[in-house]
Amino acid sequence: MALVEAASPHTMNTYGRLPIALSHGQGVRVWDVNGKEYLDALAGIAVNTLGHNHPKLVPALQDQVAKIIHSCNYYHVPDQERLAATLVELAGLTNAFFCSTGLEANEAAIKLARKFGHDKGIARPEIVVYENAFHGRSIATLSATGNEKVQKGFEPLVEGFIRVPLNDMAALKRATEGNPNIVAVFFETIQGEGGINPMRIEYLRQVRQLCDERDWLLMIDEVQCGMGRTGKWFAHQWAGIKPDVMPLAKGLGSGVPVGAVLAGPRAADIFQPGNHGTTFGGNPLAMRAGVETIRIMQEEGLLDNAYRVGGHLKAALERELGGLEGVTDIRGQGLMLGVELARNCSALTARAAEAGLLISVTADNVVRLLPPLIMTELEADEVVARLVPLVKAFLAEGAPA
Repeated sequence: MALVEAASPHTMNTYGRLPIALSHGQGVRVWDVNGKEYLDALAGIAVNTLGHNHPKLVPALQDQVAKIIHSCNYYHVPDQERLAATLVELAGLTNAFFCSTGLEANEAAIKLARKFGHDKGIARPEIVVYENAFHGRSIATLSATGNEKVQKGFEPLVEGFIRVPLNDMAALKRATEGNPNIVAVFFETIQGEGGINPMRIEYLRQVRQLCDERDWLLMIDEVQCGMGRTGKWFAHQWAGIKPDVMPLAKGLGSGVPVGAVLAGPRAADIFQPGNHGTTFGGNPLAMRAGVETIRIMQEEGLLDNAYRVGGHLKAALERELGGLEGVTDIRGQGLMLGVELARNCSALTARAAEAGLLISVTADNVVRLLPPLIMTELEADEVVARLVPLVKAFLAEGAPA
């Protein structure tokens, strides 16, 4: 692996970094400062929707930077309205609030749910969340997150969350039976950091029905699995349902920080002036990035591409790795795939980088692939050609003594 100098002693020690500094990229490839090339199968963790140096995106952002980068929300931002109109049309919802990150979008969703409860006279609103969920690292969102490692050291956690297992309607009903304080059910359609764990279509439909029956908000976190990654704009659309609240971020701006919360009729009017706000959210540069990202995705048919290339990649992984001892599962949809191994495989992130492939390992034992949505079948084959030998060699080593 091409080494770079040690990180600055002036940055907080918050990341277990690889000894790589990326310099530039083109399409699904990036190069480090020493000239080494990598195939990008991570896309900055599902962020670089259009890959790198996209010929339609770059001039649009350059144009915007030359006009105005930021104006605060004291004033109208025309591209806010354009992006909001496009997103609510794609989602079948009604209103949008813009922020800068997925954490902020999820925080806003939690605030919406709590105010929804207070407006109904519920003094201590409670939200149903899920085992292995990940919603962020603020005090409220890490409390909603189902990961003790993320929470440890930051107690006391925020109260008001009830945790249930995935895809278990009986467990959801047991956990909420007779509780008048429930205001919302909050989950990722496909858990990302939790290990690429999908909600089943029938379960999604059942939860939608339960929320309707009990006047709860259905809040679906599409931060990682949304924006075309599974072959539909939002992963829950495979179940033919609509949420009441939907946080978005990551791929929405193709690398420019953009977050959003979309709301349907049940939640659209909960926030009023003074209830919520942001300095950076919805600024002209971010909004232009969102508008152009969606335009380019539509022009280039990237939803169909994600579905087709993702299916090709998954089939190839199943052909090469399926059934091998030590491979527990291969799952996911579109270009959001996970290969679960029977033991901790965190070492594969660095080994893959040495082999010129950018991936991540999440939940300690799941190889996660989140490539740009522009990836071709030939490039997917290249991912397989680089990844499979690494996984086989790792499995051959056996469990550490």
